[in-house]
Amino acid sequence: MIVTFLGTGTSQGIPTFGCECDVCTSIDYRDKRLRTSIHLNIEGKSFVFDSGPDFRQQILRERITKLDALIFTHEHKDHTAGLDDVRGFNYKEGGKSMKVYGRINVLETLKREFAYAFTEHKYPGVPLIDLVEIENKPFEIEGVKFAPIEVLHYKLPVFGYRIKDFTYITDANFISDQELEKIKGTKILVLNALRKEKHLSHFSLEEALAVIEKIKPEKAYLLHLSHQMGRHNEVEKTLPTNVHIAYDGLKIEIN
Repeated sequence: MIVTFLGTGTSQGIPTFGCECDVCTSIDYRDKRLRTSIHLNIEGKSFVFDSGPDFRQQILRERITKLDALIFTHEHKDHTAGLDDVRGFNYKEGGKSMKVYGRINVLETLKREFAYAFTEHKYPGVPLIDLVEIENKPFEIEGVKFAPIEVLHYKLPVFGYRIKDFTYITDANFISDQELEKIKGTKILVLNALRKEKHLSHFSLEEALAVIEKIKPEKAYLLHLSHQMGRHNEVEKTLPTNVHIAYDGLKIEIN
């Protein structure tokens, strides 16, 4: 299994418009963050979690030429805005529909915001999308098993996912004990940590580290960072030895 971090930034990305802080003006490539998304290559299959506004740029940068399915965590625009660009895969495959997985509220949002892709009489060239509803129970795509993990993003339910020994959670600030049990035993945990200060709907750095301490994975990677977190190089030095700041383009291999 190879995980590629397509983007590791929050909804505004880094740098943010009009900001001249140390992070936004950093020349360290690890401080340049597109909106959060990951690519998963497993058993010869290719999956992407969330298609934010930077989806096209991320796919081109990583030279991803095949995509078997797109899986959504939730319906916020910084995670869905790039859905239209799946048509690049549709027509490369001769008009094959893209399987898109999400809970019912996510799918309803997609149908509303990309209505032109779901009308009975479609305009030529629109994205071809096959929506698949999922619930908080395991499911399979192309023989690969996914286990949803329901977390809260303030009051909004969001799905994280566990695939074998890898768990991915973004946009969360609460995980129940029942859902934490699903994560235990995972080797690699990816978790959101927006900034050092407490936030209404995202884990702070301290809160994320507390969750990691409960799970005790071999390694953990933090993402969905804002410029308020600080520079990559400086924050990384303060973390436990098994915890790292993810950055755009980082690849990890899980055996």
